[in-house]
Amino acid sequence: VQLQASGGGLVQAGGSVRLSCAASGFRLGDYGIGWFRQAPGKEREGVSYIRSGHGTYYTDAVKGRFTISRDYAENTVYLQMNSLKPEDTAVYYCAAGRPVSSAWFTSSTYYYWGQGTQVTVSS
Repeated sequence: VQLQASGGGLVQAGGSVRLSCAASGFRLGDYGIGWFRQAPGKEREGVSYIRSGHGTYYTDAVKGRFTISRDYAENTVYLQMNSLKPEDTAVYYCAAGRPVSSAWFTSSTYYYWGQGTQVTVSS
């Protein structure tokens, strides 16, 4: 069972990046998938979540800029990040679990984690 996060990099403010979270050994569709991020010196925070069925959630700081989606055939979840800001700079992680939707941002409720991918937004 493995999650592989990829797609990070260096981008200028206002630019876009698409992160991918690919699963092996299990079906992502059977789990809710969360994206989290951790900036230097800060706690890990929930960014977005997609339910195993329907439903997507976003932290207020990224609403209207980020979009989470799922490709069942590719067994991959994406996080499209637009209008990036320097404060979006962080290591981004994807995770699979079955959290209560109202607490999707609680990292302890996830079972599997990817290794993280760095996103750096320059001003």
